[in-house]
Amino acid sequence: MSVEKDNFAIFGKAFQENLCQLIVLDRPFADQIKEVLSTEFLELKYLQVFTQKIFEYKEKYKVHPTYDIVTTLLRTGLEDQNETVQKQVRDYFARIQNKEPEGSDFVKETSLDFCKKQKLKEAMLKSVKLLQSSSFDEISKTINDALKLGSSTDFGYDYLVDFEKRFQIKTRNPITTGWQEIDEVCKGGLGAGELGVVIAPTGAGKSMVLVHLGTEALKLGKCVVHYTLELADSVVASRYDSCLTGINLGDLYSFKEQIFDTVQNLTGKLIVKEYPTKSATTNTIKLHLEKLKMRECKPDLIIVDYGDLLRPISNQREKRQELETIYEELRGIAQENNCPVWTASQTNRSGLNAEVITMESISEAFNKCFVSDFIFSVSRTIEDKATNSGRIFIAKNRNGPDGIVYPIHMDTSNVKIKVLQSNGESASDLMVKTSKEQEENLKKKYSKYKKNTKTETMPDV
Repeated sequence: MSVEKDNFAIFGKAFQENLCQLIVLDRPFADQIKEVLSTEFLELKYLQVFTQKIFEYKEKYKVHPTYDIVTTLLRTGLEDQNETVQKQVRDYFARIQNKEPEGSDFVKETSLDFCKKQKLKEAMLKSVKLLQSSSFDEISKTINDALKLGSSTDFGYDYLVDFEKRFQIKTRNPITTGWQEIDEVCKGGLGAGELGVVIAPTGAGKSMVLVHLGTEALKLGKCVVHYTLELADSVVASRYDSCLTGINLGDLYSFKEQIFDTVQNLTGKLIVKEYPTKSATTNTIKLHLEKLKMRECKPDLIIVDYGDLLRPISNQREKRQELETIYEELRGIAQENNCPVWTASQTNRSGLNAEVITMESISEAFNKCFVSDFIFSVSRTIEDKATNSGRIFIAKNRNGPDGIVYPIHMDTSNVKIKVLQSNGESASDLMVKTSKEQEENLKKKYSKYKKNTKTETMPDV
């Protein structure tokens, strides 16, 4: 019969390093595991010292330390350790500062389970001695106390304990849209945990816009996961080929070698996953993302083309409620994966040939606008399509101004989209201008009609 080791050696070095990082990052987890964790469970001396410093600070000041405070602690509070351990502790902390812990849920669950079992084992050994004196009440209390240790302590944001957290500089880590004008108003692009929505009528090119956004991230060396619920995965991949190289979609087969040379030199990674329309839910996407993470493929940007075509997890009384729920879940995916999520939404009939599309034209569920962090619309009239032009309207922007109209050049033959400098017109200005143009056209037609009628009714002389 094998005897289980009383430390984390069986789980390996990486597991233990991720555990100690989570103790710094996650205050509720740190409070929970502190009840059952002995630093001796950690196999490596530098991790024992690191964790002890965190717990000592919490015990003394009653607040959870930030990375900045830990930096200070490790600069001034290691004099009692030898030089080798000091260097190992500081090197470890330097490594984890710009790195996300891997397998967080697994590490939390496994480490808590291990520690709670050790505490229960200690209680049972103590109970054996208590049997000799027949202290049944004390035995019961000893076992029950051990079982209570390590239970969840996450009761919410503690105003005092989490004091330092309020003063941490929060990094959005935005991913550029590839359009300087748009990046300027949304502070660099769409940030981690944020949901962006492209609104456009059918045939206006919203799928092309999503490919452009994915391509810009790909060129930066990011891992892009693109879910398509309408087009075939090979069609979407071909659009990436065209957007990356500038080669027309109709000529891709003639430039196969050139495209391959471009693709193989990319530092980013693209995964295109196709699901039939209305067959996938947000849970389907979550499951797929977990599988990718198990293969060391953590997404930096997620694209869902498009949210309206997802199947709701639960059937609601009205379609608008289902759509609202889907968009809430998409934002949840962005937060869980700590990366931006782009999706698209189709307009109702009023947006089909509109000069500018506002949020009032969004199809079915207007409430999904409340969930989104950044929304822009793409409008292209029949005349615009003939001249490869159109307009982008910033409809919602949590991180800057909105209500701005930008003219665009959009060539769907090679997925080339450029945003031009705004001429200062707002959506209301453009609508008034359009309304006046329509009024002038009607007046001209009416004058022409009256003139023709008068000529036809004039008696012969």
